[in-house]
Amino acid sequence: MTSRIPRDSRLRIVRPRPLAAAPAAVAERRARRPAPRPPEGTPPRARLAAMAREGLAAAVRVARWAEAALPRGGPEARPAAPADGEGTLPEATAARAAGELGLTPAKVRADWDTARLAGLVEVHGGVARPGWRLRAWDRDDSAVLRGWVALFDAWSLVHPGPDELTPAAGAEVIEAVPQLLTLLQLSDGPVPVTQLLDLLEQRVEELRTQRCEIPYGPRTEPAAEPAEDVPLATLLDWALHGLAAVGALTYADGHATLTPLGSWAVWVRLEQICVAAQSPAGNIEQPAEEMLRGCARLRPQSARSEYRAWLAARPVGSAVAELLEAARGEDAMVRSLAFEALRVVGAPAEAEVRAAAEDALLRPYALLWLAEHDGTDPEDAPLVLSRQEATWLWVDTAAAVADHGEAPLLVRHLEAAVQPTVPALLADVRAVGHPRTVQVLVALAAAHPDPALAKAVRRAAFQVHTGGA
Repeated sequence: MTSRIPRDSRLRIVRPRPLAAAPAAVAERRARRPAPRPPEGTPPRARLAAMAREGLAAAVRVARWAEAALPRGGPEARPAAPADGEGTLPEATAARAAGELGLTPAKVRADWDTARLAGLVEVHGGVARPGWRLRAWDRDDSAVLRGWVALFDAWSLVHPGPDELTPAAGAEVIEAVPQLLTLLQLSDGPVPVTQLLDLLEQRVEELRTQRCEIPYGPRTEPAAEPAEDVPLATLLDWALHGLAAVGALTYADGHATLTPLGSWAVWVRLEQICVAAQSPAGNIEQPAEEMLRGCARLRPQSARSEYRAWLAARPVGSAVAELLEAARGEDAMVRSLAFEALRVVGAPAEAEVRAAAEDALLRPYALLWLAEHDGTDPEDAPLVLSRQEATWLWVDTAAAVADHGEAPLLVRHLEAAVQPTVPALLADVRAVGHPRTVQVLVALAAAHPDPALAKAVRRAAFQVHTGGA
């Protein structure tokens, strides 16, 4: 007669094993889209990063002075500078930096503003601190280039506009600048300002035609006299000086010419537009949750392509906020996929993900994201989680498998637990308080072929349901 008494040896969890690699022949058959290459003559990334480092050297100097000289504060005890909520450097601090660096206070404030626009300085809760790009500046070319592109995108804030500039006129020029930059890149050489002015006039006329609205109903008051427009030649001069200030082009003798960095940045933007137009699964117009559900059945590489296309069609800030909002929903699968999409976003999502780590529902995912972002090997990233956080993540992932996967996958999910035995796992699962604990345990008990283990899991589900120990 066979004993039905559970034995610990039968309930011991097998440690995770690496999956077997796909056969080389299968890998070779997979169609791969070749990585796009920049235009011929574009310097290699290392050289572009060196150019960006040279152009931002003054901003890096001020940011590093702040890192070394200012008092430490905040939860991470990083150097901090008081700010007005927007990161403006106080007069007293600017004067102190000017004395120690041998600069004028105006120069220090200008370099500080450049550092803030390039992400070398970040503002959190009214306090400005050195950002992640400053820490990675000397070793990470991608961080350097991202910082320069962020400054390139903010050219309109670097060079002050004419006094008579109105918000509407400024918006028109900012919207027209990408077309001017495309012409400069296609010309691959100096372009006369007169030619750029003609293109600007055409583009502004198109924008005004598209925006034209005829008021409905009778007028009760006479129309106000329209404000006198700033000459487009003046606005073009402002735009070219702003782009020259960030190092995107040179502007002299009535001609403008893209620098290697400027040409590369324009190519990057055009490539993003092309990616957005080639959404592999057609989810580009869907909200974040629907897009993520559409990616659930895709292979990882195809899903990442879909994430990139979806992200390229949206401002990064609103895209990150939408992904995190989707992650806060009830579907654990959507939550997991949202953080996969945030991995594609990369550094621009760091501040929002760091804030999401305070949310108990998102904390394990956010901590793993931050660990990988800081350079931790993905296989070692789970080590940053506490036992309680790892258990919460195990239950959440099991909920996703139970809702969308197959029974064998749920059984295999036992291998991912940090606990060495099933009794230890069940004890931690009961204590962690995940809202899907009962459903997960019931599904696991129904799926597992071992009667003794299934009985123990059902008992744990009953105890959680009734509030027992």
